[in-house]
Amino acid sequence: MKRLTHRTSCRVCGHTPLERIIKFDPIALPMKFEATREAAQAAPRYPISLNICSDCGHVQQTEIVDDETLWVGYTYQSSHAPVMPRHFQETAAKIIERFRPAPGSLIIDIGSNDGSFLRPFKDAGYRVLGIEMVKEIAAQAQRDGIETIGEPLSPNIAAEIRAKYGPAAIITAFNVLAHSDDLHSMVRAIQSMIDAKGVFVYEVQYLRDVIDRTLVATVFHEHLSHHTVKSMRRLLSQYYMDVFDVDLVPIQHGSMIGYAQFQSGPHQVSTFLGYLQDYEKIMQYDKPEGLRKFARNVYELRTRCEALVSLWRSSGATVAGYGAAMSGPGLISMLGLTGAIGYIVDDHPQKVGLFSPGDGLEVLPTSELLKRQPDYCVILAWVHAQRIIDQNAEYLARGGNFVVLCPDFRVVSAQEYSEAERLSVMENA
Repeated sequence: MKRLTHRTSCRVCGHTPLERIIKFDPIALPMKFEATREAAQAAPRYPISLNICSDCGHVQQTEIVDDETLWVGYTYQSSHAPVMPRHFQETAAKIIERFRPAPGSLIIDIGSNDGSFLRPFKDAGYRVLGIEMVKEIAAQAQRDGIETIGEPLSPNIAAEIRAKYGPAAIITAFNVLAHSDDLHSMVRAIQSMIDAKGVFVYEVQYLRDVIDRTLVATVFHEHLSHHTVKSMRRLLSQYYMDVFDVDLVPIQHGSMIGYAQFQSGPHQVSTFLGYLQDYEKIMQYDKPEGLRKFARNVYELRTRCEALVSLWRSSGATVAGYGAAMSGPGLISMLGLTGAIGYIVDDHPQKVGLFSPGDGLEVLPTSELLKRQPDYCVILAWVHAQRIIDQNAEYLARGGNFVVLCPDFRVVSAQEYSEAERLSVMENA
């Protein structure tokens, strides 16, 4: 099987060719941890770029790693992520309160992972069904009492689901639409499973925040699409569906929860949706110049990181990384940190003792941070930066420094941390 293919047409509208705005150095797949440093360093690296469609303005990657290579051995589980269970609980409660599906209605979650998002719906008395392509994780969800189909979603699978379970009142897809090369197949499947008055609820990283906050950590091989209100409305309109409202949420430092229905559905389109789409147009998120702004900001961020690396090397500083995260290999490569970090600390049981893909950095337990007391610790698990800093105040007190890469580059010492705590107390007083 060919591991890498290149797309030439837009995933949303089919227009060709696409305009390439940013080409990054090839990066190793972030979840392929190895037993030896040599094997990790020998991991294949795949090209990655950001491109824009001159017709509909959709931002996307054109390099496609095949599913068997990309997802086999995938270890992420929603229930283990520090903030996700609460996010799912709150979002499920909001969906139930807002749309009031009838008792016993079917709720389907696409890309359901370990079933964490479906659990609150099941506890509320609804029938639930997960669709999860990673078979090992699907099997775990099944064992945990969440009925789950361990197959990729397709129109054929959707037809079987409709025949067996009936129409769904609610279909959710959280952080899934970025991963699909064939968005049209996914929407056709949703269209066939959902009730005529049903609601499709999706969550995506919002391109607005990616560009404005320089969230370079969101660029990796799994993220094939970077969505806006405009791109989602254009996609769904081809299947007689439309977005009628959105919520902006802080998850991943800037995400969008969208609510969609058939165009003949009962819900009115919100004025906020129109405001956001107008804002996207003003800021040129659907134009090459909008993406070039992101490219310039990434270059500036890399320049700052390279200056810090130069300081480390001239002073002989010791440097660790915190978090064997999916974003790690990309951040190290894109920001000029290759060769600067000596090891990574993380407590993930499936990663400790292994070596990171591409860079070959050994993953050690987080207890090693205090034992080794490196001069600097680069936070690779960028989404959890503040929590990591808060939990490791002793490391700072002993003279260590945390490096936060994004969304705001900064070096945090004990002095900066104490000042930030003081300001936080004053603001909340």
